[in-house]
Amino acid sequence: MSENGTVVASESYTKRPRMALALLGVGLVIMLAGLLFGYDQGVISGALDGIKRDFHVNTFLLEIITSWVTLGAMAGAIAAGAMADKFGRRWTILLASILFTLGALIEALAPGSTILVIGRLTVGFGVGVASVAAPLYASEMAPARLRGRFVSLYQFAITAGIFAAYFVDFLLQGSDRWRLMLGISAVPAVLLVIAVVPLPDSPRWYMKMLRRNDAQKSLKRIEPHCDVEERLDEIAKSVEDDSKKSMSWMGVFALQWRKPLMIGVTLAILQQLTGINAIIYYANQIFASAGFTSPDSQSKATLWAVGGVNVIATLVAVMWVDRFGRKPLLLIGTTGMFLSLVTVGAMFFSLDKIDAGTTARVSESQAGIVTVIALVVFIASFAFSLGPVVWTVINEIFPSEVRGKAVAVATAANWFAAWLVSQFFLTLVDAIGSSGVFWLFAFFCIVTFIFVKRVMPETKGRTLEEIQEMWGDKKKLHDAIHEHL
Repeated sequence: MSENGTVVASESYTKRPRMALALLGVGLVIMLAGLLFGYDQGVISGALDGIKRDFHVNTFLLEIITSWVTLGAMAGAIAAGAMADKFGRRWTILLASILFTLGALIEALAPGSTILVIGRLTVGFGVGVASVAAPLYASEMAPARLRGRFVSLYQFAITAGIFAAYFVDFLLQGSDRWRLMLGISAVPAVLLVIAVVPLPDSPRWYMKMLRRNDAQKSLKRIEPHCDVEERLDEIAKSVEDDSKKSMSWMGVFALQWRKPLMIGVTLAILQQLTGINAIIYYANQIFASAGFTSPDSQSKATLWAVGGVNVIATLVAVMWVDRFGRKPLLLIGTTGMFLSLVTVGAMFFSLDKIDAGTTARVSESQAGIVTVIALVVFIASFAFSLGPVVWTVINEIFPSEVRGKAVAVATAANWFAAWLVSQFFLTLVDAIGSSGVFWLFAFFCIVTFIFVKRVMPETKGRTLEEIQEMWGDKKKLHDAIHEHL
C-alpha cells in the first residue's frame, strides 16, 4: 500500500472510535431521557398508599398528586420548542435534567401534600421539555442510516423506565418507603447530565445560529467520513427553506390544514381516553380491587403484567411496525383493547356481586386471574398499535411549514387528555364502579376504531410530499382512507 493510502487508512481507523463514542453518547441521552419519562409514569403506582397514609389525603387530592405531573409535562412540551431553538438542544436537555432532579428531591423531602404537588409539577415540566428536546437532538445528531433506530429508542426507553419503576416499587414495597421510590428518579436525571455535558449541540442548530465552525466540529464527530463542507451547505439550505416556510401559530389552524390537524389531535386524545395511563398510574390499586390483597402480590402483578408485557410488546412493535400499514395495526390493536376492557369490566362486575353477597358466575380467585390475563392483552394490544403508531401518524400527516407547531398542538392535547383521565379516574370509580369505568374505556375503543376506519388515511409507503398533496385532492384522500378496507 502507498504511503498516502496508509495515512488515509490510519486516519479512518482513528476516526471510528471517536465516532462510536459520539454516537454512544447520543444513544445514552435518548435512552436516559426516555427512562426518566417512563420512571415518572410508573413509580407513582407504588407510592400512592404511603402518600395517602402519611398525608391523610382524600381521593380528589390523591388524583391531583398523581395527575398534575401531566399538566407540568404539557406546559414543558409547549415551551420546549422555543427553548430548544433559542438555547440549543443540548442546553435544553440539561435544563430538563436539572428540573427533574430538583423535582425528585422536592417529592422525596415534601413535608406535606402541597409541596409534593409542586414537586410533581416540577418533575412534569422537566419530563415535558425532555420529551421534545431529546428526540429532536437524536434526530439531528444521528446519521441518516441510524436516525430511525435512534428515535425509536425513545419509545422503547419509556417502557423500560415504566418497568424499572415497577421493579423499584416491588423492591421497596411497603407504604413507608414511598419517598425513596420518588427520590430514586434523581439518579437517571444526574446520569443524563453526565451523558450530555461532553457532547456538542447538533450541526443543524449551530448552522441555524450561524456558527459554522462549531457545526463543522460537531459534524466531524458523528460523521467523520462525509464531505463536511458539502453536508453543511445542505443543512444551511434546509434551514433557510424552513425559515421561509415557517408559519405563525395561527397558520397551524388555517382552513387548508384543518383536516390533518383534526385527525392528529383526535388520535392524540383518543390514545389517552382508552385508559392506558390510568392503568399505568393506578395499576396496584386496580389489582388490589381485583383480589390481590397483599402488597407483594399487587407489585408482582403490576411488574410483570403491565411493566414486563409493555416492554416486550413495544420492542416487537419497534422492530415490525414499518412492515404493516398504520390502519391495520390500529384497527387490530383497538379490537384487542376493546375485548380486554370488556372482560376486565365483567370481572369487576362479578367481584362487586361477590362483595355484595350475591351469587356470581366466577370465584374471586378466578376473577383475579382473568383480570390479569385481560390486562396483559390490553397492554400488548396498545403497545403495538395506539402506543407507537399514533405518534408515527402525527409526525407524518403535517406539511413541513406547520409540522413543528402542529405536532406541539397534538402533543399538548395528548397531555391534557392524560391529565383528564388520571385526574378523574378514582372519582369515576367511586361514582360508577370499576366495571363502569373499564366499560367506558371500552366505549372509547369503539370510537377510536370507527374514527380510524372512516376518517384516518393510510400513510405507509407515501412520501411526506405525497401526504401533503393528498389533503388537497379528494380522490387521493378517499383512496388513502379506504386503502385497507
